[in-house]
Amino acid sequence: MKNTTNKIVVAMSGGVDSSVAAALLKEEGHDVIGITMQIWPRGGGHDRCCSLSAVEDARRVANKLDIPYYVMNFQEIFKQTVIDNFISEYNDGKTPNPCVRCNQYVKFDALLKKVKALGADHIATGHYAKVERSNGRYLLKKGIDAKKDQSYFLYSLSQEALSRTIFPVGNLTKEEVRKLAKKFKLNVADKEESQEICFVEGSIGDLFRLKKGNVIDISGKVIGTHKGYQLYTIGQRRGLGIAREKPSYVAKIDPKKNEITVGDRGDVCGDELTAGDLNWVSVQKDPSPMNVIAKIRYNTPGSEAEILPLSKEKIKVTFRVPQFAVTPGQSVVFYDGDIVVGGGIIESGNR
Repeated sequence: MKNTTNKIVVAMSGGVDSSVAAALLKEEGHDVIGITMQIWPRGGGHDRCCSLSAVEDARRVANKLDIPYYVMNFQEIFKQTVIDNFISEYNDGKTPNPCVRCNQYVKFDALLKKVKALGADHIATGHYAKVERSNGRYLLKKGIDAKKDQSYFLYSLSQEALSRTIFPVGNLTKEEVRKLAKKFKLNVADKEESQEICFVEGSIGDLFRLKKGNVIDISGKVIGTHKGYQLYTIGQRRGLGIAREKPSYVAKIDPKKNEITVGDRGDVCGDELTAGDLNWVSVQKDPSPMNVIAKIRYNTPGSEAEILPLSKEKIKVTFRVPQFAVTPGQSVVFYDGDIVVGGGIIESGNR
């Protein structure tokens, strides 16, 4: 990107990271266009990604930077690929990650098509990650800020998407990003981050038709009543509403029986999982058996594991150390050092 001028669309969420990304690209002399995706169908005023207040924050940043700014409607594609999938997966007793699907189908697919239509060269976001080209292939790498690295959420990006993507803050820490926001005099310099699911306003239970059912222990004994199985996830400890001598964790969710099984912590640990819906980033085809560092959710450290292909569509992952709460619906992402090898959706885990 150095010493060249490019037309770059920046996906502006109204937060400090994407705002600084736009400012850095403008400072480098690129032709920058800011776009916020309108994905929230009910349009509330809550301060979340792409909400009305976030749009206003992004607009003020764009005005400060003197760059063109647009709000584009992506409600339908977001509903079809993210919200509907979220509801369907929870109804199947799984726990999906909506940010992974939003990146795959909305930001780096639907929005990328708009970028091409605008005649832009690249899309940029405020993700803490890096893209590099090596041996004719685009590599996705961790951002240098280990606490903020977001490569986990981006493993599903295609080579085409990576070839057109820039992560301007990938080589910065969060502290450095905030300092830059103050340097550029951006109104979002001290804005806090939202930890909520952007399309859930109120309780997640409002998305489902909840029905009470039995809570059983590992032996099959009924020990309580749940409020609706969609409100629970594997490994959950709090809010179970049951009394046991030992700490209890959700070990199994059975939608057909409308039943939740709880057990001890050891009952929620396993050393294997199967995964599908695979995407390989650093390799051109499904890998032979290989050793990797695997992460089964964003906020947990990686663990040594071996990938074993079962078919073109599925793999088995065996961990050296048993993992807590292997959760169907979540993503498992593989690393070789700071390089993302690939990843997929967890289908099952042994316990």
